[in-house]
Amino acid sequence: MSPDPQQPGRRERNKQEKLRRITDAASRLFAERGVDEVTTQEIADAADIGTGTLFLYAKNKGELLLLVQNSTYTDALVRGAEAAAGLDDPLEAVMAIVRPVVECNRKQVDNGRTYLREMVFGDPDEPHHREALELNARTEAAIADVLGREGRTTPDDARARAAVVSGIMFLAMAPTITADRSVEEILDGVAQHVRLLLP
Repeated sequence: MSPDPQQPGRRERNKQEKLRRITDAASRLFAERGVDEVTTQEIADAADIGTGTLFLYAKNKGELLLLVQNSTYTDALVRGAEAAAGLDDPLEAVMAIVRPVVECNRKQVDNGRTYLREMVFGDPDEPHHREALELNARTEAAIADVLGREGRTTPDDARARAAVVSGIMFLAMAPTITADRSVEEILDGVAQHVRLLLP
């Protein structure tokens, strides 16, 4: 009897199981101690794999952080887009998208800042880095969709404004000077700038 074409084979299931263990171990250790205080050996040990195997899934610790954060960023973006869909006011709708992204980034501030740094300076040929850039593009697309509702502005103008909102959000979270600011302080600062960009 031939295997069900819908079901992944044993090798693929093993790969997915190792990836899940790596993601869980890295997520837990990064949340407990911060990315800078965790070694790849500790992650490999917690995932019950060798370090050589670990590097097949992520080339370095930065890529491991991208792997972990991309998952939570994806969830945040989905929540934000769903919340924005029910709002008519453009500022409220944009901030509904921004809020869960900022909350995700500030769960562990140093990890969030490192994640943003990896997005900017990481290797775009690495899959987890590429995924992070795609998430940023999806965030900008969701914001552009809000800004372009009901013909408020042209699609090109909406995309340009969304890129500016993304830059504002990035600059609100990444610098050392904002490291001790709360989620609400970050959001208030972003909202002040976004208000000036609305069509």
